[in-house]
Amino acid sequence: MSQRNKPPFRADHVGSLLRPGELLRAREERALSRISETELRRVEDEAIRGAVKMQQDVGLEGITDGEFRRASWHMDFLYQIAGVSKSANNLKVQFHNEKGEIEFAPAGLRVSGKLKLEKTIFGEAFEFLKSVASATPKLTIPSPNMMHYRGGHAAMDPNVYREMDEFWHDLQQVYADEIARLGALGCTYLQIDDTSLAYLNDPTQREHVRQIGGDGESQHLTYIRNLNAALAGKPASMTVCTHMCRGNFRSSWAASGGYDYVAEALFGQLNVDGFFLEYDDARSGGFAPLRFVPKGKMVVLGLVTTKRPALEAKDDLKRRIDEASKYIPLEQLCLSPQCGFSSTVEGNALTIADEMAKLRLIVETAREVWG
Repeated sequence: MSQRNKPPFRADHVGSLLRPGELLRAREERALSRISETELRRVEDEAIRGAVKMQQDVGLEGITDGEFRRASWHMDFLYQIAGVSKSANNLKVQFHNEKGEIEFAPAGLRVSGKLKLEKTIFGEAFEFLKSVASATPKLTIPSPNMMHYRGGHAAMDPNVYREMDEFWHDLQQVYADEIARLGALGCTYLQIDDTSLAYLNDPTQREHVRQIGGDGESQHLTYIRNLNAALAGKPASMTVCTHMCRGNFRSSWAASGGYDYVAEALFGQLNVDGFFLEYDDARSGGFAPLRFVPKGKMVVLGLVTTKRPALEAKDDLKRRIDEASKYIPLEQLCLSPQCGFSSTVEGNALTIADEMAKLRLIVETAREVWG
């Protein structure tokens, strides 16, 4: 068994990183118009240089910009698609943790025009990352399915899209164009984040889909087909993985349940190269669904939590990797955190020192397991 020289890597990570204090302060100052957009960009650039150095110093081979230019892992992308605008009404998402519940109320979205891509979203951000990273630059974007999951048919102007097939066709084309443009910029490692495919294992989330005009029992099949259509023309040089979790906001989660409900279709039909899977506690279920992963596709086990600062024991991680290998060959496995450290600008309840320790643990454990 050996380390991999292409993504996903034996030691990998999901993408977002805790924002340093200087960056958080600069964002606040910009929101109050006390500094210019140019000054904010300068602070972002310096913070990203520091994040890249940190990742390379701990031994990671897939390097992100920490999503430092975003407030949200997905909404900052979706709002840049032509035809999408912020809704007058906020979303209401219920998150849970060991102490109780947190309500997250971000701005919603409205599909008020025909969907199209007018520019390469995050293109400049990727080019900057590529210019400062000596390892493989990795870009993370939300799945097209998140557009539907954040409002469904009710979020669409009926005069624009009377039929869902028209909506999906245009959204697929937006993503196909985006992926082609990213490939032209030299992106060889793309991660498509899709919480919906993990959420749909939870019966309460399937009911949510029904309430927004979808079919909760088979929505994952629709999502898989549409994501495959978006990926059909991806560059041959590009590795595409998907990340799934059950919510990640201020160390809290939104859904529970193993991968059993979606596993056979998800692993057998989704045309990606690898799956980043949340597996940090009992909420994620067992490893048995991994038996459906075809030969040649990679699974990145998210065994290290980003929700709590306590550092996992290497022996526990190795034991769980061994358990997973009973259902899928060890050569098809990698190791990562269960999610990002800061899916939104607020971040999880850890310090940057905790974050570094966890990333270093992942690298060290991977070297001991795979060589």
